[in-house]
Amino acid sequence: MKAILARLFEHERLSREESRQVLLDISHGQYNQLQVASFITVYQMRPISIQELQGFRDALLELCLPFGLNGMEAIDIVGTGGDHKNTFNVSTLSAVVVAGAGYKVVKHGSYGVSSSVGSSNVLMEMGYEFTADTDELRRQLDRANMCFLHAPLFHPAMKEVAPVRRELGMKTFFNMLGPLANPARPSHQLLGTYSLELSRLYQYIMQDTGRRFSIVYALDGYDEASLTGPFKLRTNEEDLILAPADIGKPQLSQEDLYGGETEAEAAAIFRNVLNNEGTQAQFDVVTANAGLAIHCLRPQQSLLDCIEEAKESLLGGRARQAFNKLLN
Repeated sequence: MKAILARLFEHERLSREESRQVLLDISHGQYNQLQVASFITVYQMRPISIQELQGFRDALLELCLPFGLNGMEAIDIVGTGGDHKNTFNVSTLSAVVVAGAGYKVVKHGSYGVSSSVGSSNVLMEMGYEFTADTDELRRQLDRANMCFLHAPLFHPAMKEVAPVRRELGMKTFFNMLGPLANPARPSHQLLGTYSLELSRLYQYIMQDTGRRFSIVYALDGYDEASLTGPFKLRTNEEDLILAPADIGKPQLSQEDLYGGETEAEAAAIFRNVLNNEGTQAQFDVVTANAGLAIHCLRPQQSLLDCIEEAKESLLGGRARQAFNKLLN
């Protein structure tokens, strides 16, 4: 590690294979916590390269517990976190709405990063039990069109890094990796990023996988289509900048997306949206993001039609039914 750190301090880049090997060595406990902290801190001081991000991702996928989908078409809807906006659980609710619309969703997530309550926090609060039992997860997919892969269960090797991340108490390159390391490797992904540069890196990496993707970055810093202003949308075919009005939505304010400070508050918002008792702003942002996910799955349909599908899932109660089936 000393030789690697010396190179990094001289502003050298690691190759894809070197990056993979370093993360494998870290996960196997070959370095002490000071060395790991120094390594992580380098990437707080300078941008990560495509090769480094690819290598780290390769290592995480190599180390994770696999969950094969046997060719099933499925989508993950996930953001990096790290945007410090404390929004309610838009991507998790969007995943439930997409499941209610009849599509398979394999969501990968963990505890909160930039919000007080992440996907794992709110699902646990609402009674969902995390499992790495792939048979049970497949039963959930059959029953509810959705299952949830709790990242700490599927990436046990990362326990070597967890104490360092907790002590550092800040966003690190591991936040960039989470959405790229879904153990199911679903055929489609809607990815939200906290920076324009990271959305470009994601686009390059996802093109390399050959899978279908949509990558969203709101130009005012959200890792989702927040409707608080224009957002950048990158797909397999094109790059677009869309305003809320372009997808038939009003412009929202940051206050409209407030997610609460506790698991109980976040769960109350989650429940209200599913019961069609949330605010109009909450309905608009969830159906916009769910519509983007459906459009990723069905690019031949117009985005507006896909958003209509999302609305029908929520208003018709099918999203709520899917979630209830997930819990039972």
